[in-house]
Amino acid sequence: MLPGMSLEIARGQITGLLGPSGCGKTTLMRAIVGVQVVAGGRVTVLGLPAGSRALRSRVGYVTQAPAVYDDLTVQGNLRYFARVLGADSGRVAAVVETVGLQDFGGQLVSQLSGGQRARVSLATALLNEPDVLVLDEPTVGLDPVLRAELWGTFHELADAGATLLVSSHVMDEAGRCDRLILMREGQILAHATPAEILAQAAAENIEAAFLHLVGDKGGAR
Repeated sequence: MLPGMSLEIARGQITGLLGPSGCGKTTLMRAIVGVQVVAGGRVTVLGLPAGSRALRSRVGYVTQAPAVYDDLTVQGNLRYFARVLGADSGRVAAVVETVGLQDFGGQLVSQLSGGQRARVSLATALLNEPDVLVLDEPTVGLDPVLRAELWGTFHELADAGATLLVSSHVMDEAGRCDRLILMREGQILAHATPAEILAQAAAENIEAAFLHLVGDKGGAR
């Protein structure tokens, strides 16, 4: 549940959604994508109700587990999803380059590393050149080098005008975002830039700020 939640996510930026597992990050993201039943309240994306047919080609969603077929090659997966999504076939080569898999196009997904599989899943979400890209813990389980490479891709997409919402429970990824939403137990503790959150909590890092804000909320109960 996400009781009493109200927020607005800015266009053309990377907004990080941070908090411990089970705090409601995935529920919020699913509500934005339009695949979560919302019992009350209103969720709008690009001025339209979340999940509207008109948004299907404008919102990309990458789940925690890569949603691709192991028995197809990278190119095979992307050609298949391009047909399903009605994307231009020329987009396949473009997204392969965007995610840095030019050398793996003919390789079966089952033979790829975890980081490469995550890149294939991201590539499928980019086929329609979405205005909004929702990424549910895309760097979980990846080594620091792969994480840095993926974040580089995210910034390139944002620089090109896309709006990204990226969830994570790794606090050190906070500094890579333009704005942050810190969550705990279905509630928003803070929604601001990393610098503003650090100043508000008088902390040296986001993890310390998060713990400080948790303490403040606990004392207010």
